[in-house]
Amino acid sequence: MSGSIVWFRRDLRLADNPALLAAAKRGGPVVCLFVWAPEEEGDWAPGAASRWWLHQSLTQLDASLRRRGSQLTLRRGPTIEAIQDVLRTTGCDAVFWNRVYEPDTIQRDAMVKRRLREAGIQAESFNGSLLVEPWEVLTGQGRPYQVFTPFWKACAARLPPEPPQPAPANLPGPPMQPDSLDVSEFGLEPTIDWAGGLRAAWTPGEEGARAALDAFLSSGLPAYADSRNRPDLPSTSRLSPHLHFGEISIRSVWHAVQGHSQTRRGERLDENIRVFCSELGWREFGHHLLYHFPFTCDSPLREEFRQFFWRSDRERLRAWQQGRTGYPIVDAGMRELWQTGWMHNRVRMIAASFLVKHLLISWTEGARWFWDTLVDADLANNTLGWQWTAGCGADAAPYFRVFNPILQGKKFDPEGGYVRRWVPELRNVPTPFIHCPWELPLQQRVQAGVYLGENYPSPLVEHGAARAEALEAWAAIKK
Repeated sequence: MSGSIVWFRRDLRLADNPALLAAAKRGGPVVCLFVWAPEEEGDWAPGAASRWWLHQSLTQLDASLRRRGSQLTLRRGPTIEAIQDVLRTTGCDAVFWNRVYEPDTIQRDAMVKRRLREAGIQAESFNGSLLVEPWEVLTGQGRPYQVFTPFWKACAARLPPEPPQPAPANLPGPPMQPDSLDVSEFGLEPTIDWAGGLRAAWTPGEEGARAALDAFLSSGLPAYADSRNRPDLPSTSRLSPHLHFGEISIRSVWHAVQGHSQTRRGERLDENIRVFCSELGWREFGHHLLYHFPFTCDSPLREEFRQFFWRSDRERLRAWQQGRTGYPIVDAGMRELWQTGWMHNRVRMIAASFLVKHLLISWTEGARWFWDTLVDADLANNTLGWQWTAGCGADAAPYFRVFNPILQGKKFDPEGGYVRRWVPELRNVPTPFIHCPWELPLQQRVQAGVYLGENYPSPLVEHGAARAEALEAWAAIKK
C-alpha cells in the first residue's frame, strides 16, 4: 500500500490527532507535512506573537516526531503545489488533515480537496479542534444560534465527546524523506528580539500544553468559579494558545476536567467544573458564529452598528496600545499583553470596553491590535470577544453597559497586586487609590512618587463624561 500525507495546521500534536491516527491506521509510510502559506489566509495571516509561538511549536512537533523515527517536512506555499510535489516525490496516494473553520481557509481547503480527488488521491478531513461541528447545532428552524445559553444547551445534548486517543505507537516514514526547509527559513521569529517576555511566560508545544493542563487541574480548577475573574490570582487555565495551535485537543481537556470530578467529588468542585466547561462552550460558540457569519471578522453582526460613528484618533489609540490611558487596570492589561502576549479575560473586557466606549474607537482597531500581540490570537474568539464588548455581535453585552474601569479594578484587583505588577510606577500608591491615583491628595502622591502627566499619565477621559457621550452615540443609531 502507498503511504499517506498528514497535513498539519492548527493540530500541532501527536496525541488525539484524528488525521494522524487515520494515516497510521491506514498503514504504510506516513509523511508529516506543514506548509507555510500566510498569503492564503487573506487579511488574517498570523500576527507577530502568533508567528513566534508557531516557530516554537513546529520545533517541538518535529522533535516529537523524530523520537518516533519520523520528522516534520516543512514547505512554503502555494499549498496545493507543495502537497502535489510531496505526493510525487514520496508516492503517497492519500492526504489527511484536520479542519480549520475560518472563511479563507474553508475555501482553500475545499479547493485542495477537489483538486486532489480529481487526481485520484484520497483526501479526507476530520474534526480535531471542536467538541461539536458548527453545522451540527442549529435551532428548531434550522438556523444558527445567536444566543449562547440555548446554543450551549443544544451542544450539551451531544456531549460528552468521544474519549481522546493516544498518539500512534509507530509512524513509519517513507524510504526517503522529502526535501524540507528549516523552520528558520519561514522568518517567524522577530529580527529584533522582543520575545523575551514571551519566552519567560510560556512553554509552547504538546508537552507544555499537558503541563499547563496538569497545573490547572491541581491548583486553578478547585477555585475556578470564585477566582476566574481575578487577574491578581493564578486562577485561569492559560490553555488558550495551546488550544489555538492544537497542541492539546479540546476532547483531552474536556475529559481531563470531567475525570477530575470522579476522583475528587464535591459539590463545589462540580460547580467549578461546570463553570470552566461553559467557558469551553464560549470557545465553541465563537467558531459556530464565524462559520455561519463569516463576514463578522470585519463587519458587525448587528446591521444597525454599520452606521455607528467611530472616531479616528491615532494618538489616543496609540496611548491605549501602550498602556498610557491613565486608568491603571486598563494600562496594566495592555502592558501585560505587550510583555507576555496574553491578557486575563476579565481585563480584556475592561480594556476593550475602554477603547470602544470611552474613546469611541472602532472595535476593529482593537481586534487588529489583539490579533498582532496575542499568542492565543484566534479569529473566531477574537471576533466574538470584540463584538460582544462593542455590543454589535451575537449575545452581545448591551451597548449601554459601559465598564467603569475604577470600579472594575476595585472589584477584581482589590489589593492592587495586578496593577502594581504591571504598572510599577504606582507600586507605592495606597490601596484605596491604586485604581484612581489622581484622587490621591497631592502631598501623598508626591510621597508615592507619582507625578501625573510625567511618570504616569493623567486619565485620557473622565469616565462619566465619556459614558454619556457613548450613550449619545448609541442613541443616534437607534433613531
